[in-house]
Amino acid sequence: MKAAVVVFPGSNCDRDLAVAFERAGAEVSMVWHKETALPEGVDIVGVPGGFSYGDYLRCGAIAANSPICRAVVKHAEAGGFALGVCNGFQILTETGLLPGALRRNAGLKYICRTIGLKVETTETAFTAGYAKGDVIDIPIAHHDGNYFADEDVLARLKGEDRIAFTYTDNPNGSVADIAGVLSANKRVLGMMPHPERAADSGHGGTDGTAMFSALVEQVVSA
Repeated sequence: MKAAVVVFPGSNCDRDLAVAFERAGAEVSMVWHKETALPEGVDIVGVPGGFSYGDYLRCGAIAANSPICRAVVKHAEAGGFALGVCNGFQILTETGLLPGALRRNAGLKYICRTIGLKVETTETAFTAGYAKGDVIDIPIAHHDGNYFADEDVLARLKGEDRIAFTYTDNPNGSVADIAGVLSANKRVLGMMPHPERAADSGHGGTDGTAMFSALVEQVVSA
């Protein structure tokens, strides 16, 4: 499987994401935000966490208009996989690939700790390595992780089984405790917690490993 990890000015989790993909068996390319095309044959694009463009306008808003994001949108619309983590989640909502928006945390403070995530669906390559209802420990590190969607969008997400993860103890005020959502075809996932930071025992936990290994396996066998 071939993965591409996009790098923006201010990305700080791009290498972590690349390592997680590589350890799962993927061939990884790093792609600078000014590139206009993804590498040939890419199966999944990783949009990492960090502070793209310093979040000077609105989190992810400037990055969403980078040249490479047009290629990411085209890739996803053609049925390709994409994973956006933290700032990457914000970017994917700004591009319109995922519904909703990320607002400032309810407590207006930056939060950095490991939290419990409940797996809400396994009907996607991203969560196929877990069992529905599993609670996994994944780190968070964000100031604007308060997910919001109106009632119609929320009803659609629930009705179409597109809520991937919820918080067991909501840290930021996200509507319906949502921590991660999926696109209509379930090939695009955006999540605020960092699975790539839970893919090495030396970092204190490996609950994120199953996401990357199952994703590679599912894509290869597709």
